[in-house]
Amino acid sequence: MEMKKYLYWKEDDMWLGYLEEYPDYMTQGQTMEELKENLRDIYAELTSGTIECVRRVAELEIS
Repeated sequence: MEMKKYLYWKEDDMWLGYLEEYPDYMTQGQTMEELKENLRDIYAELTSGTIECVRRVAELEIS
């Protein structure tokens, strides 16, 4: 099982979040489980190759 980190918070009556690797692609859910399912869906779309110009976060070794 592959694990991905995500950031989330509650705003009013909704849970909002995004995958740490793809901070430009936010989603929401009425429950935490719905948010997680939406994050899985976004991950599948972003890694499928059907969306052009997907921006990601990476680490760079400097010295």
